[in-house]
Amino acid sequence: MMFSFTWVLYQEECLQRLQSRIDVVYDGSIPEHQEALRTLWNVAFPEEELCDLISEQWKEMGWQGKDPSTDFRGGGFISLENLLYFATNFPKSFQDLLRKEEGDRSIWEYPFAVAGVNITFMLIQMLDLEAENESAFDLLYCITFKLMDKQWLAMRASYMDFNTVMKSTRRQLERELLQDEIRLEDLPSYSLLSR
Repeated sequence: MMFSFTWVLYQEECLQRLQSRIDVVYDGSIPEHQEALRTLWNVAFPEEELCDLISEQWKEMGWQGKDPSTDFRGGGFISLENLLYFATNFPKSFQDLLRKEEGDRSIWEYPFAVAGVNITFMLIQMLDLEAENESAFDLLYCITFKLMDKQWLAMRASYMDFNTVMKSTRRQLERELLQDEIRLEDLPSYSLLSR
């Protein structure tokens, strides 16, 4: 298959934009980052007002403590963008995972928000980051989050099994990405998403 020079330049620009996003560290002192975090709360819990950016309420979403900024280490600001993309583009799937409404759940569940940050970090490690469009990474993030939840349920996992589930998710995603599928929408796990 021959690629035009224009297509190669386009891919390079997409890769550079994505790389720029990956390089942004979450900084709680930047107003745009604060606003993105507030927006995530409002999308996740529209009926519950967030008291403050540092609040015990964040634990309801699966952050490890009352300050979500401490959980962004590996994933950076893009992991917050991924959570927002998931919440706004696939609200039903996002809410199902957040509220643990699908499947036979264990008593000790995975921490939703921290899982989201870890999925972003895993994808950054796995991918060569060449995407057909700017939202391809975000879409793959959504697919991976649903796949991770499916693995969680299939393994009847508990909190202590989180790393095992992440490894299983990675193996499954690697298998799917090695197929000759051209579009993310053609991956078997894409069918897990619902709008």
